[in-house]
Amino acid sequence: NIEVPVERPTTRDATTDILPPVSRAVTVVKVEPLVKAPKDRKASEKPLKRVTIRDVPGGAPLKEEWVAASKTRHEPATRSMSHGNYSNPGDVPVNPKEQTILWQQGNYLADSGIHSGVTTQTPSITGKEDDLGDEQMVFDWEQPGFGQGFTPDQVDEMNQQLSQTRSQRVRAAMFPETLDEGIEIPSTQYDPAQPTAVQRLSEPSQMLKHAVVNLINYQDDADLATRAIPELIKLLNDEDQVVVGQAAMMVHQLSKKEASRHAIMNSPQMVAALVRAMSTSNDLETTRCAAGTLHNLSHHRQGLLAIFKSGGIPALVKLLSSPVESVLFYAITTLHNLLLHQEGSKMAVRLAGGLQKMVSLLQRNNVKFLAIVTDCLQILAYGNQESKLIILASGGPAELVRIMRSYTYEKLLWTTSRVLKVLSVCSSNKPAIVEAGGVQATSMHLGHQSQRLVLNCLWTLRNLSDAALKQESLEPLLASLVQLLASGDINVVTCAAGILSNLTCNNHRNKVTLCHVGGIEALVRTVIQAGDREEITEPAVCALRHLTCRHPEAELAQNSVRLNYGLQVIVKLLHPPSRWPLVKAVIGLIRNLALCPANHAPLREHGAIPRLVQLLHKSYQDTQGQRSSVASNGSQQGAYSDGVRMEEIVEGTVGALHILAREAHNRAIIRGLNVIPVFVQLLYSDIENIQRVAAGVLCELAADKEGAEMIEADGATAPLTDLLHSGNEGVATY
Repeated sequence: NIEVPVERPTTRDATTDILPPVSRAVTVVKVEPLVKAPKDRKASEKPLKRVTIRDVPGGAPLKEEWVAASKTRHEPATRSMSHGNYSNPGDVPVNPKEQTILWQQGNYLADSGIHSGVTTQTPSITGKEDDLGDEQMVFDWEQPGFGQGFTPDQVDEMNQQLSQTRSQRVRAAMFPETLDEGIEIPSTQYDPAQPTAVQRLSEPSQMLKHAVVNLINYQDDADLATRAIPELIKLLNDEDQVVVGQAAMMVHQLSKKEASRHAIMNSPQMVAALVRAMSTSNDLETTRCAAGTLHNLSHHRQGLLAIFKSGGIPALVKLLSSPVESVLFYAITTLHNLLLHQEGSKMAVRLAGGLQKMVSLLQRNNVKFLAIVTDCLQILAYGNQESKLIILASGGPAELVRIMRSYTYEKLLWTTSRVLKVLSVCSSNKPAIVEAGGVQATSMHLGHQSQRLVLNCLWTLRNLSDAALKQESLEPLLASLVQLLASGDINVVTCAAGILSNLTCNNHRNKVTLCHVGGIEALVRTVIQAGDREEITEPAVCALRHLTCRHPEAELAQNSVRLNYGLQVIVKLLHPPSRWPLVKAVIGLIRNLALCPANHAPLREHGAIPRLVQLLHKSYQDTQGQRSSVASNGSQQGAYSDGVRMEEIVEGTVGALHILAREAHNRAIIRGLNVIPVFVQLLYSDIENIQRVAAGVLCELAADKEGAEMIEADGATAPLTDLLHSGNEGVATY
């Protein structure tokens, strides 16, 4: 007879609705040797034994089955065991409690599933002969971990403790708040990596309980607010300011919970009453509570719409003059949410005088508050010229520049740079920003780790740079821009090249500085790497054009372009798909590079002269076609292509050929391209600069006998004689 712990069905306590402690019963399993085999049993099959399951010893059998008796199962261990005078360990009398331990130690015994979660089964009566036949059922008492010295009393105590704490473990997992403080419940977890079934169920059960509680509370909040709103509206409209203050405080508390907040925002009368109380009350606490409620509502689209329709924007703008920090915070954040998400808010803020109030708030020193204010200004100024002028009239540029100089909070610097970027495209704001030191203030942050801040500063500098030609102390900026040309961000390189192009235009000091900090090498490398990205190549070529003329280091720059392998790439840009603005810049650069005699041969070898002549023919034909159109239609508009006047291309190409014609080999190539007749016709041009460069190139070509004869043969004598009396000294000299 073997005592086996067996689970019994339990009943729920109706009064507490909590599972009571699970009781433990005993089932007696009696295994008898074979007395008589069933009639249908064959002699060749393995012997059987009968298993009888009883409720109590001597009780009526609950179940009786025949199972195969595996010989291997009862064979003793191979090594000797000392058990008194017994020759076979199976003959040793075993205490029932020890037999229980033996039973539970076997791997063949599956638990009920309450601990391990495995499928419930009773292996001793399943008839799975293959699973049981090869297992050794006799244990070695000297085996480590087996003979732990548990006495029968200890086994009873453990069984009793396990039984008593099961309900407590379940209760602790699902309803921990019902347990008394200080109670320690022993865990049944043996392996820390393998949680028990109760532990696995504890988290989802807690989540379910919290979800149910939240649903109940949500409904309670909604019902409470719905019933209270009509009465609260009356109290908010009361003449007694004390009553209004108490009502505003109650509404503010209700607005902190989601369900009641939705009930408030769905009541237009309530929102209107809040706006009225906020506008008319002289009590700071009432104003604070009302503004706080509107702030809570502004986090929802329905709340924003209710505030907007109730005329809340003028009232909120009025609060921007409040001396109370919390009221000021509620007002600006609510307005910020309205500007971001509510259509029509921008115009309402402008009409209420919000821009002037916000600019005055820029003098405060709370960085997070300033970040919200500057973001509001950016939203209001973007795409609206009137707002930009209001900010200018209110002294906004100087305050924005001060912020860029004074603070390090990244979000504030970013939002402020966004406002400056918007204002820097305004012709009225641009000089004000430059005069306030905006170029130097924004250039301070070009080395910042925040890429978005660096990019906004670069866009701002690019917009300001054409108005900053007279600014001094730009050496650090120029050095930073040269370094940024090596950036992998196309936008950064585009802005840096554009700024360098503007800052080097007609500014000798900046040209020299840039040459000294490696600007030529960086720009040539940028042009080579940019390929056909004209948004980069055009400003970079323009900067090179500025650096290669009219300053003390110009000749050094002209040589540096060649030494950095830039000539071939530059000549290539004269060909498609380059558009006319880029072509115009390249023509000017080639003209400057030709001023250096060492560049003549490389330019000739890369095919610059034939391409310049082709461009001259194309542009000259366009101008002639335009002349015919003017004669027939009376239109005075010049010939434009991609925003470039073709007369400028004519002047540029002839000017470049003029400089290149100073070299004998180049003159021979020009003579062979049948372009002298065009030069002669250009002597009749109405534009003095074109007359000057045409006379200049003919002057150079006439240095050779062949050239002089060709010029005379093409009828240049008459126009040249007339130009001797030109008012332009250069034309007359040539």
